[in-house]
Parts: sequence; structure tokens; C-alpha cells
Amino acid sequence: MSAYPDTSFLYAIYRKQVNSPRAAAFFRKMPEPLTASSLLLYEFRQSVRFQGCLFAQDNRKGFSWALGATLLKTLQADLAAGVLVVATVDWSDVQNIAERLSSQYTLAGGHRALDILHVATALHLGADDFLTFDQNQRVLALAEGLKVPL
Repeated sequence: MSAYPDTSFLYAIYRKQVNSPRAAAFFRKMPEPLTASSLLLYEFRQSVRFQGCLFAQDNRKGFSWALGATLLKTLQADLAAGVLVVATVDWSDVQNIAERLSSQYTLAGGHRALDILHVATALHLGADDFLTFDQNQRVLALAEGLKVPL
């Protein structure tokens, strides 16, 4: 596995936004399916549902559940087609890596728990590249020797 994404990359693939052209261009050139973890997929799905909730409360926030449902169906279709694959992860090892990253970088860099877990997962899986549009995650991934090509 050469590349591991975070949620910002998945969003750029599945929902049109400013980073979508860059994400799509990288995605098209990948020599293998995009690898995800069950945690990454959970965070993406939860975020989509949360955006639908926000929109239902105030249509100036989030996005419609109709769009959310489409995003989730497209994600599921890509999983079924093998365009996106779910890696087997040893969560105990990921948690140990995450604890090290947290203790080493959080006081100075202000990293959030899920961001650390995504970088830890990439390290655990032996990824070369970390796919993110999040600047703080970029800093953490680079500090750990991952390339961030976007």
C-alpha cells in the first residue's frame, strides 16, 4: 500500500469542493485501490450524517440529507467495486503509535485525536504517502517521514 487518506481527502473525492480536482487527479493516477480503515470510514459516514443533521436544523449549515445519502451510496458502491478497500488493522498497535505521536507532538502542535489516529494508521500500514488537505495533519505526517503529495 503506497497511500493512506484522511477524511479531508475522502470528502474531496465524494463531495465537490475546492480540493476536489487535485484529489481526483491523484486518485485517477493511483496504481492500486485506495486503502481505508474502518475508523476512517466511520468518521466519514458520521460526518456526512452530522452535516445532514445540521442542515435539517438550519439550511445555511451542513448539507441536505439527499446529498448525504448519495455520498454514502457512492462510497458503498466504491467499496463493493474494490475501488476503495478496507485494510485489516491491529488497533492495539495503532493506539500505541498514536500514544507516541500524541506525547511527542500534541503539546507543541495541537493535534486532535482522530487526526493522530489517521496518521498512526498510515504508519502502522506502512504507507509511503499520507493524503490530506488538513494543514495540521500535513505537519504531523511529514514529521513522521510520510510524504504528503497534495
